[in-house]
Amino acid sequence: MTSGENGVLVSVEVDAGTVRRGDQIMLGGQVFIVLDMAAMRGGARRLQFASGESLTMLRTTVLWAARRVDPRLKRRRLPGPPA
Repeated sequence: MTSGENGVLVSVEVDAGTVRRGDQIMLGGQVFIVLDMAAMRGGARRLQFASGESLTMLRTTVLWAARRVDPRLKRRRLPGPPA
């Protein structure tokens, strides 16, 4: 692992509102790494991949991605039922 790759990969469900730079999305058996994004009308996003290709995600498009997270960082938790 190089210095820029800290953390572990976890699977996350992403849509146009939750996709992040660095997410690894598999399409047609090939992995694409999100390099940049641009907002479009109607809640869509145009994803620019490290390979130079692009993909437009509509607001309702749902994909699975691998995301690198640092397990040592505390994440916000949604309030659960009272104990």
